[in-house]
Amino acid sequence: MKATPLSNCERRFLLRAIQEKKRLDGRQCYDYRNIRVSFGADRGCCMVELGRTRVLAQVSCELVPPKPSRPTEGVLFFNLELSPMAAPGLEPGRQSELLVSLNRLLERCLRDSKCIETESLCVVAGEKVWQIRLDMHLLNHDGNITDAASIAGIVALCHFRRPDVSVQGEEVTVYTPEERDPVPLSIHHMPICVSFAFFHQGTYLLVDPTEREERVMDGLLVIAMNKHHEICTIQSSGVVMLLQDQILRCSKITAVKVAEITELIQKALENDQKARKEGGKFGFAESIPNQRITAFKMESAAVDTSDVEEQAGEIIAKADPPSEVPVLHTPGTAQIGEGIESSWGDLEESEKEEAAEEEGESEAAAFECEKVETEDISTPKETKSKEPIVLSDSEEEEVVILEPQELPRKTRTQTSSKQENPSKKAFNKKRRKKRTSH
Repeated sequence: MKATPLSNCERRFLLRAIQEKKRLDGRQCYDYRNIRVSFGADRGCCMVELGRTRVLAQVSCELVPPKPSRPTEGVLFFNLELSPMAAPGLEPGRQSELLVSLNRLLERCLRDSKCIETESLCVVAGEKVWQIRLDMHLLNHDGNITDAASIAGIVALCHFRRPDVSVQGEEVTVYTPEERDPVPLSIHHMPICVSFAFFHQGTYLLVDPTEREERVMDGLLVIAMNKHHEICTIQSSGVVMLLQDQILRCSKITAVKVAEITELIQKALENDQKARKEGGKFGFAESIPNQRITAFKMESAAVDTSDVEEQAGEIIAKADPPSEVPVLHTPGTAQIGEGIESSWGDLEESEKEEAAEEEGESEAAAFECEKVETEDISTPKETKSKEPIVLSDSEEEEVVILEPQELPRKTRTQTSSKQENPSKKAFNKKRRKKRTSH
């Protein structure tokens, strides 16, 4: 891990605050940060928050051949992953010294302490055993990864349930959760790690150091213990030499902290088990407080529907009566405005009458116009009396007759314009009378 180094001013400020027995988050020297345990929807999934340090743990299992040296014991596998998502100084895809030391410490804490009964994981001796895999991911790094990972690991193992199996001869049957209830792991005790940071060559001691305090500490002591005051493992690192009295003092503090954390874990497991039995809501989304912006749920408001009909009757009685609804007389009409009856149907009838009148007047005007044209274009009077006058509406005959002469066109336009004027005036008078009547 290549974290950005602190400046000399920051180092002096942190060390002087520790000398005065003051911490940046307001805690006392032997105080732990708030621990919060939440479970996922699936068995064996949990997230532990130690202050702002978050670790996600997931347990899975599968049937595998046992180790040749231990044919009647199951296999335990533990893995902790550090990613740049948790802190910028963490490098992906590389086994750093911090990651290697953390994995080894967790293996000694959970596997070597014999907290899990491995013989209960055997299905067929020498052929099939259960392999329990614990994967942990660091989501946010704010110091003391060891304690957060150990709590998350043991909580996930206690919360996990493996499928039930039956053996008949050489046939092994694995049952689904619907067929048979899953079986919990056989866990004897809960080893939990507690970290101590030393400053000024062991003169000052802090419990549960934060990320900034870890940068200026001289040494670190990790003690894994269960609630029976049994020490599972001890690891010391740094450049500080510890005395016997200091280690005994730390062990007494560890016993108190482990008892408190174990009680917290047991309560969290009981609450989750109760919620699952009662059919209530559980999972990460349900465990988020409603006060946060990222809440996924809201408190349901109770609605009383007993007197809905009475209230509706009172509202209708107090309301004003509705106005007269206009009747639409003809299909295809609509109502607009303040409910005035529509006169669109009447307008359509008047337009039909006016169109019929216009057609009759136009035919009469065309007949008179053609009559005038035939009289003007006719040959001498003798031919008029002898030859009959033929009236035709075809356009070709009109073109043939009117091509050589220009005067008849003028007379036609004049007569037509004179005849159209009175017809337009009559049409406009009729339309005005009908509008005023409506």
